Amino acid sequence: MIIDCHGHYTTAPKPHDAWRAAQTAAFAVGGDVDPGYPDISDDEIRETIELNQLRLLKERGADMTIFSPRASTMAHHVGNAAVSQAWTRRCNDLIKRVVDLFPQTFVGVCQLPQSPGVSIANSIAELERCVLEMGFVGCNLNPDPSGGLWTSQPLTNRAWYPVFEKMVELDVPAMVHVSGSCNPNFHATGAHYINADTTAFMQFLEGDLFKDFPTLRFIIPHGGGAVPYHWGRYRGLADMLKRPPLREHVMKNVFFDTCVYHQPGIDLLFKVIDIDNILFGSEMVGAVRGIDPETGNYFDDTKRYVDALTIPAADKHKVFEGNARRVYPRLDAILKAQGR
Repeated sequence: MIIDCHGHYTTAPKPHDAWRAAQTAAFAVGGDVDPGYPDISDDEIRETIELNQLRLLKERGADMTIFSPRASTMAHHVGNAAVSQAWTRRCNDLIKRVVDLFPQTFVGVCQLPQSPGVSIANSIAELERCVLEMGFVGCNLNPDPSGGLWTSQPLTNRAWYPVFEKMVELDVPAMVHVSGSCNPNFHATGAHYINADTTAFMQFLEGDLFKDFPTLRFIIPHGGGAVPYHWGRYRGLADMLKRPPLREHVMKNVFFDTCVYHQPGIDLLFKVIDIDNILFGSEMVGAVRGIDPETGNYFDDTKRYVDALTIPAADKHKVFEGNARRVYPRLDAILKAQGR
């Protein structure tokens, strides 16, 4: 089967987004930041999925998506901790409804209620709720909840350890994923996302996080940011900083997806990064939705690029399915329970 490790509910029903607008407006005037939530029917949810993600999955030949709330609207920098807590719970509950309606096609990954200056320990209860009560298989972790101002400690700092301890206990990975940018220097998807991917990798390189958490696992999306393209730079920096070789120091715990939107980029990713560290992903429907005028195909039809690679079938199986089942053991358990 083909598992897409990187999908967001970018087509959520309009009443959901309207609730968010009402929430932020209420915060601005000191009102209730958790107002009554609209009655969204199952049919409304089905329509948003069937006309979009489900249709494209079928057309492109994939079977399942690891599905989470829309990354760009996590917006941890908006409001305060109470705003983030309420919004996060609404978003994760909506993902649960999608999974319940399409259990053969979607499995949940949760947003966390992060907020600038607030301990990551405040996110643990929501992670536990989503994993233990709702059957989610992982989380999205924002290394910069300030929205482009980078006020948080590096991911290797002990300030992050409470959530890492819980991730290890629950045996769930995190996708390192920032949200929208409030810094006009950084376009959200064109700069801030790629900056964060690259920054997270460098933080892992500089630190010793995986000595303390040898089973902790992270997916760095968008093909690993700039890392594969500058792999020699990072190998050289590891040497200069007296770090162990990257394969020992970082790559037992860090994985990249295939959200790279042209064939030469995918070719390079597979040439540089070990096959065991690559998970198929498309970020569909996501940051780049149009048709590439040079090929006539959708930019985010990343399966097409992987299909074109001249690599062994066993390696393609790892990328399309095997690596995801290994990195997300709770997903593997769900699939086995379904007889898959």
